[in-house]
Amino acid sequence: MGVTDPAGPVMDRDEVDRALARLGAEHEAIETSLLALQDHAGRRLLEGAELTGVTKERWAATEASITLLWAYFDAYSGALRTARDIRARRRWSSREDLVELTELLRGESVTVSGAAAAPALSGPGRLSQSFSLATLVDRMNELYASGLDMVVAADAVWSALPARIDLLAAELQRTRRLAHSVGVRPGEHPAGDDLERVTRTLTRLRAEVISDPLAFWLPAQGSSAPGGGRPDTTVYDREARALDEVRREIDAVLGVRQDAEQRLIRLRDVLSRADRTLAEARTARGEVLAKIAATEVPVVSGPPTALQEQLAEAAEYRRQARWHRLSPLLESLEQKAEDELERARESLTAVTAPLAVRAELRGRLDAYKAKVARHGLGEDPLLVERYDAARRMLWSAPCDLRVAEQSVLRYQQAAAELLGGSRVPEQGGPEGR
Repeated sequence: MGVTDPAGPVMDRDEVDRALARLGAEHEAIETSLLALQDHAGRRLLEGAELTGVTKERWAATEASITLLWAYFDAYSGALRTARDIRARRRWSSREDLVELTELLRGESVTVSGAAAAPALSGPGRLSQSFSLATLVDRMNELYASGLDMVVAADAVWSALPARIDLLAAELQRTRRLAHSVGVRPGEHPAGDDLERVTRTLTRLRAEVISDPLAFWLPAQGSSAPGGGRPDTTVYDREARALDEVRREIDAVLGVRQDAEQRLIRLRDVLSRADRTLAEARTARGEVLAKIAATEVPVVSGPPTALQEQLAEAAEYRRQARWHRLSPLLESLEQKAEDELERARESLTAVTAPLAVRAELRGRLDAYKAKVARHGLGEDPLLVERYDAARRMLWSAPCDLRVAEQSVLRYQQAAAELLGGSRVPEQGGPEGR
């Protein structure tokens, strides 16, 4: 939609002809824009919708603006017809005609009734208001831009969000059926509760988008073009992410259904290994208590009955096809079973530590005996005496590790002195190992 020239002196015939040509083109452009607005799909939808909220308020104002816009256009069209009629009176317009045309084309000669102009524009109590054609065009431009902005925004939201919501709702229904097939139901599984919440939110969101589209419109910052902005998809995007989370949870449940038996077998194997390791630790503890004297041996706990009960519960869930309950239970059990196996291994290591110390002392004693034998000192009386003393300590039961270690150290020292080496430094007892 265009603009006209400001007021000026009396126009000559050429100026009048040029002005009429420009106004005619402007009139055609304005009419085309108004008809396009009249036929806009968004406008037709707004007229037939049951609106609420901000959209209802803005549409009421926009309808009044569109009505006023047509009133302005009718007045503008009438003024243009009058000007054309005056110019058509004679080929060479008289001075009186030119004065009249100048006033019509540049002065405030277009009158719009007060009812059409609206109280906000014509002022209270005014029956009519006069405009120049230029001012009238400016008013029409403002009203057109405001009306088009509202219509385009509503149409953009209606074109984008309801279709996307419907697609997400269809995906939601497929997910609900799949969830139901694996026992993911409201009140029984968090994912089932999430599905119900997403369903309610999407239903409410669609109704709100249809009745109040402008509540979901984000105008572009700094843009003056009609319809500048984009639909606000914040709520939709949040629910789409929530549905993705539910789908991943259901996929996990499906994965449990597919490999549940293998996972149960692995669990039984891990717990069985843990039980065997604990049994070995208990046997080793009895051996240590019988063979090693003056040593604190940790108590070995029994098998974890709680884990066995949970394993039996998991097997029952599999038999009943309660996959949604089996999924978290298996994940918990797998971690607990690995922890239990590690605990059993640590218990066995702690219990057999004294036997390991005795074995290390035996190995050290024999290594020194072999060393002195290579140097021809194997029959030395002192070495034989100290070797026999250490050996009796290490191969007797119960074995006092503190005394046995001192005996081995004395043998090492004697061997080192005979071999010309330095004294072996004193070492800590078995507790320091």
